[in-house]
This record gives sequence, C-alpha cells and structure tokens, in this order.
Amino acid sequence: MKISTKGRYGLTIMMALAKKHGEGPTALKVIAKEHSLSEHYLEQLISPLRNAGLVKSIRGAYGGYILAKEAKTITAGDIIRVLEGPISPVEVLEDEEPAKRDLWIRIRDAVKDVLDHTTLDDLANYEGEGSQDSYMFYI
Repeated sequence: MKISTKGRYGLTIMMALAKKHGEGPTALKVIAKEHSLSEHYLEQLISPLRNAGLVKSIRGAYGGYILAKEAKTITAGDIIRVLEGPISPVEVLEDEEPAKRDLWIRIRDAVKDVLDHTTLDDLANYEGEGSQDSYMFYI
C-alpha cells in the first residue's frame, strides 16, 4: 500500500488542527498557506474527515474547522482509512503459497499496528530528530 497525497495531506490538516486545539476554529486557507498546499485540494479532503466525525465545521466570519474529538483518541489509522480505504499492501489470495500469504498478512498487520497505535496527539507533539528540544549526543 502506498499512501497518496490524500493520506499525507489529511494527516497534515489533522495535525494542524491538533496543534491549534483550544484556539478556536482554523480556516483551511491558513493551513494551506502554512504548509504551501492547495486550499482547493484540502477542501476536498476535509469533507470525508467531517463525515467520519473527526472534524467539525464552524460557520461564520471567524469560522473554520476544529477536531471533533480529543487528539489522543484519534489515530493515524483512523485518518488514513477515511481517506485511503482499507490498509493492505496487497490483496491476500487464498490460493497463494502459504509462505507468501503469511508474509503479506504480517506486513499488513505491522502497518496497521503502527497506524493504530500512533495518535494524532503523538504526531502533533512529536519532538524527534531536528527538533530544537531534542538532545544531541557526541562520541
């Protein structure tokens, strides 16, 4: 399975909303500008996220979008499934050699495990390599 721009940009939208949680609604125009993305494309992605109950839209002059749930209860898997469909690198066929079939199932399960155990809160607050708050070790 290859994650398309739908999944990647969907995660970008959701991470931006998580980072701005508590600050009120965020317009897609702001997210598009901050990340150099097409506002029109983000508008196409927000609808399925709203229909899935992951975001809420707020109307009005100061409207935009907010998370419908706490970021710690939304997983990367939730977002990817809404935008990309089922998570499977290949369709597993019953008549396939058992060793190959087992390999595909293990790969699928590993990907699902990572996506389903990585919350939006984890992604929004990630401080990995390149973060100014990360530690530097020299040998």
